[in-house]
Amino acid sequence: MPIIKLPDGKTLEFNKAVSGKEIAEKISKSLSKQALIMTVDDELKDLSYLINNDSSVKIITPKDSEGLDAIRHDTTHIMAMAVQELFPGTKIAIGPAIKDGFYYDFSRKEPFTLKDLEKIEKKMRQIIEKDEPTKREVWERKKAKEHYKKIGENYKVELVDSIPEDQEVSVYYHGKWYDLCKGPHLSSTGKIGKYFKLTKVSGAYWRGNSNNEMLQRIYGTSWPSQKELDEYLKRIEEAEKRDHRKLGKEMDLFHFREESPGSVFWHEKGWSLFQKLVSYMRKKQDQAGYKEINTPEILDRSLWEKSGHWEKFGENMYTSETPDEKIFAIKPMNCPGCVQVYNQGLKSYRDLPLKMSEFGKVHRYEPSGALHGLLRVRAFTQDDAHIFCTEDQITEECLSVTNLILEIYKDLGFENVILKYSDRPEVRVGEDQVWDKSEAALLKAVKASKLEYSINKGEGAFYGPKIEFVLRDAIGREWQCGTLQVDLNLPERLGASFVDRDGSKKIPVMLHRALFGSLERFIGILIENYSGKLPFWIAPLQVMVIPVSEDFDTYAKEVNQKINNIGINSEVDLKNHNLNYKIREHSMAKIPLLLICGKKEVDSNTVTIRRLDSNKQENMEVKTFLKKFAALNRAPSN
Repeated sequence: MPIIKLPDGKTLEFNKAVSGKEIAEKISKSLSKQALIMTVDDELKDLSYLINNDSSVKIITPKDSEGLDAIRHDTTHIMAMAVQELFPGTKIAIGPAIKDGFYYDFSRKEPFTLKDLEKIEKKMRQIIEKDEPTKREVWERKKAKEHYKKIGENYKVELVDSIPEDQEVSVYYHGKWYDLCKGPHLSSTGKIGKYFKLTKVSGAYWRGNSNNEMLQRIYGTSWPSQKELDEYLKRIEEAEKRDHRKLGKEMDLFHFREESPGSVFWHEKGWSLFQKLVSYMRKKQDQAGYKEINTPEILDRSLWEKSGHWEKFGENMYTSETPDEKIFAIKPMNCPGCVQVYNQGLKSYRDLPLKMSEFGKVHRYEPSGALHGLLRVRAFTQDDAHIFCTEDQITEECLSVTNLILEIYKDLGFENVILKYSDRPEVRVGEDQVWDKSEAALLKAVKASKLEYSINKGEGAFYGPKIEFVLRDAIGREWQCGTLQVDLNLPERLGASFVDRDGSKKIPVMLHRALFGSLERFIGILIENYSGKLPFWIAPLQVMVIPVSEDFDTYAKEVNQKINNIGINSEVDLKNHNLNYKIREHSMAKIPLLLICGKKEVDSNTVTIRRLDSNKQENMEVKTFLKKFAALNRAPSN
């Protein structure tokens, strides 16, 4: 007689084993119609799963994230089913639900086309309309391997081998078609609904290994309603317009080359934007008491072994052996080098907190298929800082870092920030009492921000708890940028210490802090957030002075020089093109202000201002322009 405890604390008693479907029906008819899957003692299960013992149960509907994942997981199965019906001989690999959608990897000689996607989508709708029942079977491991070998599904054979011995090998049937899967799944194909769309095809190596076969990956998205699907497709369309790679070309900011994959070739304007961000950040950090350092990009293997990076991060590091048989690595992180600077000279408790910042270039190997413009590169600049402090100073320093990060994001137009807090994992280093202090300090900083936050239980680093700062951009996308981590491990491993009040030798706590994370990635986010129309104070080229004809070149040059003299990036266009052509060209390059100079302007010592995305024009005296825009050429908080 299982007693079922519901999320609101109420209980239901049954006189025999009970399924999730029966529980939902007992609660209400409306819930039974919405029910997709359930959790039993926090474990996801099908609604057909029979509960024999007292359990805590939650019925999952499309309103729950787990319900949306279930819809997408089922949709990916139906996509694979449709593909194999339409294109016999196609082998299937894996097909998970992902953020905002799903994908499935296929092995097929002929490439899928956009017309194929239309056919597949049509077939999927037919399968869903049939409302085929879904059922789960548990297969004996040996039987499963022999079966998949027999039908030539070699990827499924590998997947069976990868299932831990203590777990069941389960197969889900949707009508007559079936797939190896852990589940859970919806009770029938009709539960998926009709609000889905296949979006694109790309290549993907089996298990992400470039030594394996290249498969074809079909992506799609699925939602509980037409409204949500339409909103998502609109976001995707808007995201394509904002693609920083396209805008970067139009704005002449950067490019990439195969000779150095994942590394940015910055053009003059792009480098100007990069340096503006560095200068802005440097000023903020100076005001906050940071001391800027710089450490070597290449360090001996022995240091990486001491720090633990060689063991845990070695496969992502670039290494080189010199003629004297020494092995060096290009740094993937700045932390060990910073500790070496700290270790120079005896430190006292009076020196703490000691804040060291570094704009350090780091290199990490990423698979070529994972590279994505500025957003995923192999060589990037971290706006790192490391704060060495005592245990008693953790709270104050965490609050200080959090406030600094939020102020910087606000200056750059990001006020919708979410915090993710992760506490101690099961496997960790350090004493529990220090973890107690570290976690309390970080959580206090999170709460003090008064921002939306979530807690990722047990997801902290092995060396300490952490906060992740997630930005929401202009079209609602989320970007994880800044981080704040408490490190109870690295200072001890690399011999950092200080002399305490009583003369004893102590190990400092080390706070790792990044504001943008990667400057390259943040610039990509910044470009997409503003569709390339960057705020005046941060735009790489802020003003273009355009003489109407060569008769006014001298005046245009004089105006341009005055603008440059007050620290605004300005150029004068003396090319032999007509005025309308120049306006179109510089508007495409997203230059905030175009200043037109003709006879009227020369006679009155004025300029005619044309702002980006506006057909209106404004005539203004040059001295008034200089005063007004000198004030606008500063960060909002300065």
